[in-house]
Amino acid sequence: MILKVENLVKEYGKGMTLTKALDDVSFTVSEGEFVAIVGASGSGKSTLLHLIGGVDKPTSGNIIVRDKNIYKMNDGELAKYRRKDIGLIYQFYNLIPILNVEENIELPVLLDKGKVDENFKRELISILKLDEYLKYLPNQLSGGTQQRVAIARALLNRPAIVLADEPTGNLDSNNSKEIVALLKFLNEKYHQTIVMVTHDLTIANEAKRIITVSDGKIVSDVQRTENASSVTIGEQPIVNSEVQNANAQ
Repeated sequence: MILKVENLVKEYGKGMTLTKALDDVSFTVSEGEFVAIVGASGSGKSTLLHLIGGVDKPTSGNIIVRDKNIYKMNDGELAKYRRKDIGLIYQFYNLIPILNVEENIELPVLLDKGKVDENFKRELISILKLDEYLKYLPNQLSGGTQQRVAIARALLNRPAIVLADEPTGNLDSNNSKEIVALLKFLNEKYHQTIVMVTHDLTIANEAKRIITVSDGKIVSDVQRTENASSVTIGEQPIVNSEVQNANAQ
């Protein structure tokens, strides 16, 4: 187990304006899993991702990564956790506009005062087909290419978990398929744990496991097989496939 989310609650407001974005959410993720978190807008899925990433604090509950409770860390430890243990892929890429592709890829390692693994960097660049773009600035790239740069940046530090927040939300259908195919490949090749939030069920159905969130609660958690049928929010999630509760593993 690389991630344990335990009785997580996140509330906003007080009294009559109190809103529970997350309501007693618990689940675990094993190392090397590719998990999609789906749900309607406002369901709490993005809040959950932000809490795992250490960019927001829960009202109560625990998030344990590699046997460490991240919300018992001090500010310095939490900042190091965000830099070293988490790789982030955003909908809008979040590349630094004045840095070229190679510099953007290397940035998290250098911010952590680490040494870039040149062999691993070149391998990622080759897999993600970025060789010819290394000296380009982000505004010279297509959206799909910018997202490939963001993926390389997220993986270079060999993080415990890659968190992908709507990674195809700003892309057309062809680029979306390419990006999720790359995530699947990198998950399998490097045994990289990936937790992805998406509203796109076609994209979600490429993950090995799908957690559905509604009104701040987990309403289904299913492990998919290669021949599993599609998952649909709000309906019985799997038809004619082998399914088991992922938390029971």
